[in-house]
Amino acid sequence: MNLCEGEDEEYDPSGPIMLRIGLAMLQGARYEHAEALRGAAGELGVTIEIVDLRRSDQVSSLDGVVLPGGESTAMKLASRSEMLYHSLWDEMEKNDLPVLATCAGAILLCENDLISASIDRNSYGRQIDSFQAPLRVDMDISEYDSLEVTAHSRDEYGHKPLMVWHEAEPESDDFPGVFIRAPRFSSVDCKAVVFLDEEPVGVLEKNRLALTFHPELTRDHRFHRWLLEKAGGN
Repeated sequence: MNLCEGEDEEYDPSGPIMLRIGLAMLQGARYEHAEALRGAAGELGVTIEIVDLRRSDQVSSLDGVVLPGGESTAMKLASRSEMLYHSLWDEMEKNDLPVLATCAGAILLCENDLISASIDRNSYGRQIDSFQAPLRVDMDISEYDSLEVTAHSRDEYGHKPLMVWHEAEPESDDFPGVFIRAPRFSSVDCKAVVFLDEEPVGVLEKNRLALTFHPELTRDHRFHRWLLEKAGGN
């Protein structure tokens, strides 16, 4: 089942190119990421298909991938029978597939040597220690200065995306970071691109962006726009 089923327009082969974005559906804020992808697509004026990734045979012909947060060990165990992550890693290496990985997704990239960085789990503390903070972003991402606040749709199971940071205003230079049992980079041997004060909380290597926070829980879609731009070859 596609998260966008019943909401996207029927694909017209003669129309604009459709980007196929894979969304790992094993755990984490999957529906929030889907909503953020739809928002980013609207801001860029592109057409997307969100592909629910649960099995290894679903990873071919993708233009980009989102690895949501969750609990990284549980995610690895859940994917083992269908070899989803093993196939994803191969696809990333073979085709330099653009990837947006958040929280536990960032842990998986680091642990599988797809990002040149070391990372520690839950390094900011337990659930009660979760926090929000403005972040400095040092990336070339298209600007979007008009924020349209819309009602968030429910999926076929009745789930409605959660929004933690509700700032209904144009994007500022700072990004509204949401940290929930967040991991922490202990060493970085690639490009640091997002900072909490002077500490790197987002790193970039090739077309792989690993973030220790949850951009999908905000109304600022700039990192999802980055993914779609890279998926479209920009």
